[in-house]
Amino acid sequence: MIIALAMFQGGLGALGGLLPMLLIIGVFYVLLIRPQQKRQKELQQTISQLKTGDRVVTTGGIIGTITTVRDTSFLIRSADKSILEIARSAVAGIDEEEKKS
Repeated sequence: MIIALAMFQGGLGALGGLLPMLLIIGVFYVLLIRPQQKRQKELQQTISQLKTGDRVVTTGGIIGTITTVRDTSFLIRSADKSILEIARSAVAGIDEEEKKS
């Protein structure tokens, strides 16, 4: 009976040592990983709905207006005569200043 009690306490000790690590992983998932996945999904949806005339900001900080939509890229006008071809993955979002005007 004493041996069985000692084994039970040892098993609980291992679970007790593992429990804080599981809680930390759970907190990281809820606070960091899940919100990032949600933002990424929203960005992908926004990129798929972009059309000619939309103002976008790239990951490099370039602001421009979409002139042509292609399968894997966009042609954007960033200044009077400069046209840049950017990958769809380079779009960071829609220019917010355009919406305020």
